[in-house]
Amino acid sequence: MLKAIQVLSSSSSSRLFGCRWKPLTTTSGTAISLSANPLSHHSTTAPRFKSSSLSLRPVSDRSSEPVRVYSTGSDPKMEAAPSPSPPSPSPTALSAASSRKINFCQWCGGATKHEVPDGEEKTRAICTLCGKIAYQNPKMVVGCLIEHDNKILLCKRNIQPSFGLWTLPAGYLEVGESAMEGAMRETWEEAQAEVEVLCPFAQLDIPLIGQTYIIFLAKLKKPHFSPGPESSDCQLFSLEDIPFDSLSFSSMVVTLKLYLEDVKSGRLKFHYGTINKRPGTSPSDSHAYTLDNHMQS
Repeated sequence: MLKAIQVLSSSSSSRLFGCRWKPLTTTSGTAISLSANPLSHHSTTAPRFKSSSLSLRPVSDRSSEPVRVYSTGSDPKMEAAPSPSPPSPSPTALSAASSRKINFCQWCGGATKHEVPDGEEKTRAICTLCGKIAYQNPKMVVGCLIEHDNKILLCKRNIQPSFGLWTLPAGYLEVGESAMEGAMRETWEEAQAEVEVLCPFAQLDIPLIGQTYIIFLAKLKKPHFSPGPESSDCQLFSLEDIPFDSLSFSSMVVTLKLYLEDVKSGRLKFHYGTINKRPGTSPSDSHAYTLDNHMQS
């Protein structure tokens, strides 16, 4: 599961909200981009959103049109694949990569074919027997950014991917729990720490691997923590000693850099952004990412 941890004091977090959302731009109209070291800049355009609806259609026989049924699909590994870089691939190309993972129908066990259903734009896995379509949906990753005595709590991963690297405590949200409850549970599982959640700090989307991170600011209820089964070590790091060269994922690099920038500015904010992979770089390079469409409150 995913891991992530950072923390913030309740006095400073009380100023997190109270402003309107706005794109983070410079005088030249460029968006902030996070790189290995200081923040760099690159041009970007505001995202557009559109919604669509799908209806269920009955199947009269095995040769009729596919039935649209949603499925969560299989769990992707956290940040195990690169994110797209502008210009992004077509929706059909992106969906083809994910739909190829499904070779058999989860309802009847029949073999699937991969093609674009009528009225859609993306390649889907369609059962050749019952006609049902397997829709794969993004996974939500939740975690805590915890500060204690002006230090940040990090865990060293004891599992793959990114074995031996440092992370904030975080993981996949479970059915039946809220995002906040999931973040608290993951913090306990990975750091054996009880926390009080103060407020949300960041939502970071990684579209190509189908993940959305929600990181909360939190504080320790008690000054006690220790490695859980998925961690080999837990430590409090001063802000100047955060091991950026040994962080597990780009999401951790982005979250911690945003936090440091807020601390330097004297005001903590809520951040939204999309993490994209730089062309020609390794998927395992946690610093080879940019933060696009960055907005803050």
